[in-house]
Order: sequence, then structure tokens, then C-alpha cells
Amino acid sequence: MGAPNQTMVTEFILQSFTENPQLQPLFFSLFLLLFVMALAGNVLIITAIHVSTGLHLPMYFFLANLAILDIICTSSVLPKILENLISAKKTISYGGCMIQMFLLSWSLGSELVLFTAMAYDRYIAICQPLHYSKMVSKTVCIGLVAFVWSIGWLNSVTLTILILRLSFCGPNFISHFFCEIPPVLLLSCTPTYWINVLTIMADMFLTGLNFFLTMVSYSFIIASIMKIHTSEGKKRAFSTCSYHLTVVTLYYSTVLYSYIRPVLGTSRFQDKLVSVLYTVLTPSLNPLIYTLRNKDVKVALKKLFPFLPF
Repeated sequence: MGAPNQTMVTEFILQSFTENPQLQPLFFSLFLLLFVMALAGNVLIITAIHVSTGLHLPMYFFLANLAILDIICTSSVLPKILENLISAKKTISYGGCMIQMFLLSWSLGSELVLFTAMAYDRYIAICQPLHYSKMVSKTVCIGLVAFVWSIGWLNSVTLTILILRLSFCGPNFISHFFCEIPPVLLLSCTPTYWINVLTIMADMFLTGLNFFLTMVSYSFIIASIMKIHTSEGKKRAFSTCSYHLTVVTLYYSTVLYSYIRPVLGTSRFQDKLVSVLYTVLTPSLNPLIYTLRNKDVKVALKKLFPFLPF
């Protein structure tokens, strides 16, 4: 047997999102639209936050980092999906597959931790407003964001290095429409038991711990909101948290599902649908919904781009 970091496979064959030729143009148009929405929407958010001094606040600093992660997430998978929908040869090089896995797991892992930081920001703003400027200072924000990106990078680079040490000697057909850790591990010619264990443990740690911390923050937030006497005050407080909580719940559940689905043995169509939710749909809709629900961002965007229809 060769050295563990050698491989006989130089490229992988990806499964198309749909095998029906008549539906491929439809899905190509849909994914292209979502890709443009994700890029344009997130770039607009980042630009507005960067140039508008009124948005130089912790909440928008975290939102700008979420936009950057969404761009990385969609850019790592959608171009190849679009290519394979119109190409007869649906392949990806070995190196391209590893890069795609690395970028995807980095962005997904970082977003999980970022949601906790965003929940902490809302907790301090609503439950301890008098201490907000001290507890969520510029230094604290930079430290939190550095931690967010570092944890995601450490998780991704560790798993990617472990996969690079595996031998892939065939078959080379990935039963998925992009490179993701669970389906790629199924193709290894060398044992993957411990990598599977580490992958699930890392995902459970990132997903479970951060989801728990986020829910704890929101438990205190909801309890604090319920003490507000005026209905207008309650409505305003809930409006700053409701969408974030919805996105967090959907995001955590789909990411967790994607890593335990080999054990569940679910249908391929269900797998595809769940993958689209967290890699394509959520990053595409995040800028639109955050903008529509946030008056400050809408005002900033309107000043920068008067032609925008809101």
C-alpha cells in the first residue's frame, strides 16, 4: 500500500442536482438567480455597513461578518453546481474537491459560532442595556469575531488534513452534487472510522454547544421582553430577535442533519433539499430579510443607492 497521503483518484464525478434534462435549465436559472442574489445582497450589506457611520455598531459588525461568510459559502458550491447543470462531464478535480470541502466547512462552522456571538450581543442589548457599551466594546467585538473565524478555520483545516491523508483508489462517484465530508469519506479505500467519529464529534460540539448557548441567551431575552410593560416596546424588542432566532434554528437543524444523515439512511431528494437550504437558500435570503426588517440598514442603502426600490 502506498503512503497514506497518496491517491490514485485525480478527479471525482459529482451527482447532478437533477437527472432530468428538461428540468436542468429551470434549476440552472433558479440557482443562478439565487447566486446573484447572495452576492449582490451581501455585498450591499457590507458596503452599507462600511460606509455608513450610523451602522458602526456591534450588531452590524456581526452582520457584516455573517455576510462575508455567506459569500464564501455560496461561492464555494454554487459555481460548480451551475457548471454541472449545463455540462455533460460533471466532474471536479481532487484538489478542487478538497478546497470546496475546506471552504464550505470553514464558513459553516464559523457561522455556527457567529450566531452565538450575535445572540450574546442581543442579550446584552436587551437584558443589560446600561452595561452594553462596556460589555460589547470595539475590542470585545474584534476579539469575538477573531475567535469565530479561528474556531471555524481550526475545525476545517483539521478535518481537511485528516481527509488528505486518506487513499482514494476508486470508485470516484460522489453521491452528492458538491463535495462534502460525509459522502467523500464513503469513497475512501482506507478505514475512516475515527475520522467519522471526529467529524460527528466536531459537528456535535459546534452545533450542540453553540445552539445551547444561543438558546440560553434567548431564554433570558424572552424573559426580559415579557417584563416590558408597553406592547410597542415588546414588539420592537421581538423584531430585533425573531428572524435571527428563526434562521438559527433552521441553520443548526439542517447542518446537524447533513452530518448524521449517513446513519439515518434518508432519501437522496431529502438530502438535496436540506443541503440547498443551508448552502444556497439561507445565504441568498439573509440580506433581503435583514434589510426588509431593519430600518437603519434600509435608510443607509437608500442613501448610497437611491435607485433601490425601498
